[in-house]
Amino acid sequence: MAVSASSSAQQARQALAERLADLCRDAGLTGLDLAERCGWSRSKSSRIMNARTPPSADDIRAWCQACGAEDQTEDLIASLRTAEGMWVNWRRMERAGLKQAQEARLPLYQRTRRFRSYSSWLVPGMIQAQPYTTAALQAIQRRRGLVDDVADAVAARMERQRVLYADDRRFAFLVEESVLRAGIGGAEVMSGQLGHLISIVSLPNVSLGVVPMRPDRERWPAEGFWIYDMAQVNIELVSGYLTITQPSEVAMYAETFAELAALAVYGAAARALITSALDALE
Repeated sequence: MAVSASSSAQQARQALAERLADLCRDAGLTGLDLAERCGWSRSKSSRIMNARTPPSADDIRAWCQACGAEDQTEDLIASLRTAEGMWVNWRRMERAGLKQAQEARLPLYQRTRRFRSYSSWLVPGMIQAQPYTTAALQAIQRRRGLVDDVADAVAARMERQRVLYADDRRFAFLVEESVLRAGIGGAEVMSGQLGHLISIVSLPNVSLGVVPMRPDRERWPAEGFWIYDMAQVNIELVSGYLTITQPSEVAMYAETFAELAALAVYGAAARALITSALDALE
């Protein structure tokens, strides 16, 4: 499941465009009338109403004023922010540093009761050992040229991991076997991380599955993703952070998780793969 754009984000933009078009019709205005009142081209009105061009907050203010609907301005601007927030590039998300990016996700973790995480790149953050998290965030900080607040960001992620030990939450983690063998931070860090995974398997509210490397699998690896209850999916891509809330898309990721889970091994078989990766480091 390769993601280049999300229909969740597109549907949110489409819904906003339809609300703006409804305002225009309710005011008895044509696209040309609206353009003249706002002082822009007719084509701009058409592009906004057809969701081809997203409006700015100032465009929405002008639109509502032209339609005599100033009371709806703030609500429509809030809808715009929601649509914009579904896709956030890393530069925007981390502009204040990695610590804030870590802390911003804490409320989502606190209100979620059922977590499902699949990773084909790295060990998921909730089950990372501290040295592994430090190595991962240091690599991100250097690669993206961010302010160096790695120590504080690591502390924030470790604090977030406390929900892992709450009895009222359930976690299902899936990782590709390659995640165990192609790590970060060097042999010592990976050794500690693999040992941490072995201890995680023993938690009563945690399931850890490893999808073995094999030449005949029919379900190929996907981009890493998190499913929070059935409310939303978050996906970390090379270019940014995607939030999906459209129920049909959330269901697609739940189905993908189930398919990958069926390929995974658990318990003693998963520990054997982890131990094999650990032995390979020696």
